[in-house]
Amino acid sequence: MSKNRRRASGTRTLGTFGGVFTPSILTILGIILFLRLGWVVGQAGLAHALLIIGLAHAVSILTSLSLAAIATNRKVRAGGDYHLISRSLGLEYGGALGVVLFAAQSISVAFYCFGFGELAAPLVSQAGYPVSLRELAAAAAALLGVLAFLGADLATRFQYGVMLAIVLALAAFFAGSATAFEPARLAQAWQPPDQGLPFWAVFAVFFPAVTGFTQGVSLSGDLRDPARSLPVGTLTAVAVSLVVYTSAAIAFAGAAPLGILQEDRTAFGRVSLFETLFRVGVVAATLSSALASFLGAPRILQAMARDEIFRVLNPFAKTDEATGNPRRAVAFTAVIAFAVLALGELDGVARLISMFFLISYALLNAATYVEARGASPAFRPRFRFFHARLSLLGALTCLGAMLAIDFGAATIAIAVLACVHQYLRRTSVPVSFVDSRRAYEFRKLKETVQEIDRHPESEWTWQPNILTLAGDAEHNDLVLRLATSLSGDSGIVTAVGLIEGEGDFESTLELRERTEDALREELRELRLDAFPLVVAAPDFRDAVVTLLQTWGIGPVRANTVLVNWYQRLPEGDERGRDPLWYGRELRGILRLGCHVLAVDLGGKEWRRVSELPPEERRIDVWWSESPSGRLSLLLAYLATRSPDWEDSPLRLLVPCEEGREERVGSAIGDLLEEARIDAEVEIVGEVGAETVVFHSARSAIVFMPLRIAGMRVVDPFVEDGEIEKLLPELPVVVLVGASGGVSLRDPDDA
Repeated sequence: MSKNRRRASGTRTLGTFGGVFTPSILTILGIILFLRLGWVVGQAGLAHALLIIGLAHAVSILTSLSLAAIATNRKVRAGGDYHLISRSLGLEYGGALGVVLFAAQSISVAFYCFGFGELAAPLVSQAGYPVSLRELAAAAAALLGVLAFLGADLATRFQYGVMLAIVLALAAFFAGSATAFEPARLAQAWQPPDQGLPFWAVFAVFFPAVTGFTQGVSLSGDLRDPARSLPVGTLTAVAVSLVVYTSAAIAFAGAAPLGILQEDRTAFGRVSLFETLFRVGVVAATLSSALASFLGAPRILQAMARDEIFRVLNPFAKTDEATGNPRRAVAFTAVIAFAVLALGELDGVARLISMFFLISYALLNAATYVEARGASPAFRPRFRFFHARLSLLGALTCLGAMLAIDFGAATIAIAVLACVHQYLRRTSVPVSFVDSRRAYEFRKLKETVQEIDRHPESEWTWQPNILTLAGDAEHNDLVLRLATSLSGDSGIVTAVGLIEGEGDFESTLELRERTEDALREELRELRLDAFPLVVAAPDFRDAVVTLLQTWGIGPVRANTVLVNWYQRLPEGDERGRDPLWYGRELRGILRLGCHVLAVDLGGKEWRRVSELPPEERRIDVWWSESPSGRLSLLLAYLATRSPDWEDSPLRLLVPCEEGREERVGSAIGDLLEEARIDAEVEIVGEVGAETVVFHSARSAIVFMPLRIAGMRVVDPFVEDGEIEKLLPELPVVVLVGASGGVSLRDPDDA
C-alpha cells in the first residue's frame, strides 16, 4: 500500500452533520436563494416558480435515491460519484462522469464568487474603494483557494459560522415578509407576468440552487461512515431545502410586486427585517458554497488520477503528507476557476453549470438503473427506499430538462460525454461499428462476450449459471422452481433432460426434439426463467461430463449443477441403491470445476411449504468456515430476492466450541455487516444429527455443506455419519459443495 493511500485512510474525521449535511445545505441555500429566487418569482409568477422549484428538487430527490443505493452497496472512498460509478460500471462510465463533475464543480467556484462580487462590489465602491465585480470575485477565489489548500477539516469548521449567518438571514427575511405580506398581492402574483422570460430560461438560472446535494459525496474520502452518512445527510439536506425554497417563494410573492422582483436582484434584503443580515448571509452563503466546490472538485480529480485513466492527470494523484490534502488538484481547480472568472458572467455561468450537473445526474441515475437491472449478487444496497424505475425516471427527467433548456448545448454536452466514454473504452477495448440492425445486434452480443472474457469472473462478482438435472417427472417442477429461486434473478438456469441408451440415430433425434419441446412448454406453463436443453447419450456419466465441458459460449460456462438424484433413478436401478456411485458422480462434477447442489426434496414437504405465506418460510443455513459455507449463505440470500421467498426470514446457525461463543458471534456479525446480508444468527454448541433436526425440522429449506468421504456422501457434522438417516427428518435440504472460492467481502478491503 502506498504512502498516499495510508494517509488518506487515516483522515476520515467527518460525520454526517459536518461532512454531508452542512456542506450540502450551505451550497443549496446559497446564491440563488439570496440573489435570484425573488427574480425567479418575478419572471415566472408564483405558480411557475413553485413548479420550477418542484421540478428541480424532483431531480435532486431522484438522484439522491440513486446515490443512496450505490453509496450503501459498497464502501465509498475518495472521489465521490466518480468512485461509485467507476466501481459499479467500470472506468469508462466513471471516467466520463468524473470529467463532467470535476468541470462542473470547478466552474461552480467561479459562479459563487461571481455572486459574492455582484453584492460586494457596489458596497466597497460606495465606501470609497472603487473595485470591479471580477476583481472582488477573484480575491474571494484566492482566499478560498488558500483555505482549500490547507485542508478539509479547517474548511469544515469555517462552515459552522456560515450556517449561523444563513439561519439569521433567513429568520430576518421571513420576519420582514410577514410584516409586508398581502394576500391580494399573493393572488395577483400567481400568474406569470406579460414581460417574463420563458419557463425553461428561468429554470436554467434556478437549477444550480439544488446542485449542492452532491457536495457530501465529493468529501466521501473524509467521512467516518460514508454508507450511513451519505443517504441520511443528503436526503435531509434536500428535504430542508425544498421547504425553505417553497416558503421563501411564497413569501416573496406576498411581500413585493412582481415588477420589483424582476428588476431588483437584492429584493431579499429589501424584504428582510434587517438588510445587514441579508448582506452577511449572501457573503457567507456564496463563500461557503464556493469553498464546498473547492473541496469537492480536487478530490474527484485526484481519484481519477489515482486510477490512471488519463496519463496527463497522473501528477494530480499526489497527496500532501502533512495534511492528506490533494494540493496539486486544488491548484488546478483554482486555475479553472480564475479562467471562468476572466471570461464569464453570473447568469451565463449558471446555464453552463445547469447543463453540466444535469448530464452528470442523468448518467448517475442511468448507471444506478443499469446496476439494479443487472441483478448482480454483489448489488446488495442497505438503502431500501429505492427502485430501478425511479432511477430511470431520474435519468429521463434530467435529459428532458437539458433538451428543454438548450437543445443545442445539450446535444453538444451529450456528444462530449460520449466522446470521453468512447476514448476510455478504446484505450482498453477496441470497438467496431456495423452497418445493419441485425449485424449490430450480433456484433453487440459478440462484443459483450468478449468483454466478459477480458474481465474474468472473480470470487466477488460470481453469478450462478445452474444446470438442473431434474430427473423424475414427479419432482421435475419442484426442482426447476428451486433452481430459479436460487439464481436470484441474476444467473442463468438451464433445465437439462438426459436421454440414456443406445438406439437408432433418427429415432433418438426425434425423441430428443419431442422431449425438449415438452420441457420448453413446461417451463412456459410454470413461468420460470430457464432455458431447456435435452442431451442424448449412450451413458449417463459421459453425457454429464460432456455437457459440463461444452455448455455455454466463450467465458459463459456452467458453474453450478443442481441434482435430485435421490429420486431420479427408477426403482430397480442398481445405481439408485449404490451410495458409492452417487458420491463418485458428485465428486466428478466438483473435479470439473462446478459447484454441486444435491437436493433432497420430499415432495409432500415441499408442497406444504409452498402453501405457507412467505414470512413463515424460514430458510436455515448451517454455517461452516469454508467455500461451501459461504456459497450456502450467498445462495440463501439470492433465494430471498425471488418473488416466492422475498419475505422469508433467513437464519444462520453457527456451530461453536464452548467458550468461544462471543468471539465467533462477533466475527459472524462482522461478516454479515460487510456482506450486507440480513440474517438472524444463532450460535449452537456441538452439532450432531439430533441437534440439526431439533433446530431445523420446522424450517422451509435447509442449506448444509456437502461432505464426501471416500466415495460416499456423509453427514457433514458427524464423522462417518450416514446422511441417509438425517435427511428424512428434515424438510427440503440443499447439500452445497463448492469447487472453488466464493467471497462475500468487498475486494477493496483485501
